Amino acid sequence: MRMAEGGITSEDYRTFLQQQPSGNMDDSGFFSIQVISNALKVWGLDLILFNSPEYQRLRIDPINERSFICNYKEHWFTVRKLGKQWFNLNSLLTGPELISDTYLALFLAQLQQEGYSIFVVKGDLPDCEADQLLQMIRVQQMHRPKLIGEELAQLKDQRIQKTDLERVLEANDGPGMLDEDEDLQKALALSRHEIDMEDEEADLRRAIQLSMQGSSRNVSQDTPQTSGTNLSSEELRKRREAYFEKQQQQQQQQQQQRQQQVDLPGPVSQPCERPTTSSGALGSDLGDAMSEEDMLQVAMSMSLETIRNNLETEGEK
Repeated sequence: MRMAEGGITSEDYRTFLQQQPSGNMDDSGFFSIQVISNALKVWGLDLILFNSPEYQRLRIDPINERSFICNYKEHWFTVRKLGKQWFNLNSLLTGPELISDTYLALFLAQLQQEGYSIFVVKGDLPDCEADQLLQMIRVQQMHRPKLIGEELAQLKDQRIQKTDLERVLEANDGPGMLDEDEDLQKALALSRHEIDMEDEEADLRRAIQLSMQGSSRNVSQDTPQTSGTNLSSEELRKRREAYFEKQQQQQQQQQQQRQQQVDLPGPVSQPCERPTTSSGALGSDLGDAMSEEDMLQVAMSMSLETIRNNLETEGEK
């Protein structure tokens, strides 16, 4: 309007419109501090630079003010007191940010370090519904609002991660994965069975080895030593047969004694018939009655019988 006072057909006005656009506004909605200052005067409000010497001499505590306008490059936002609490009304945030009284001075100092220009709004602010409501209640903010761009970036990352996770789950839920699980379970079961079989075979070999060691010691003790006399193979075979027969008779006597102890009936008040038992039940009873020593004797008997057969075979040869 000032440039048009000289006439809209003047050369200066046409040059201003073509080459010198207004520095007080642009198409994005930005307005200069001069425009804002003149607009606030309509409401009887004035702007004072926060770090100006005249304001600093007043030594006013920021919490005793009512509002601040902050500017960085072409972005403006307001820090205003609503009710009895301060709020950061930056439009780049997802919502108003609550600022405590103790943090207000530090927040303004941080803005100044970041290059913001801060202006103090002096005068009586117009009434508003938010100010009237917050005069009666206080706000408690659980989560600080985020920048709009930051929240959108996080949502985008979450969507990408969710999509990748769904793809992985779909790939793992295919029939091939189920077949691999079944094969793995079968392999584990087979390996456990083989380990059990190996343990049983190792125990049996250990028992036979112990029995053979015991028999060799007994043979060395019971066989008379001959000095300078060499026994023939036939005499040696007969002596070994006699020793093994003696060992077998002793084992049979021990088994008969244990069997008699198992079959002895306990004291009864009345005679009763003895119930018949199947061979499986009798075998389980005898198995329970047999101790580890009995099992070792059985293993020794088996090993002695094997050795005896081998010796007879060698004698026949």
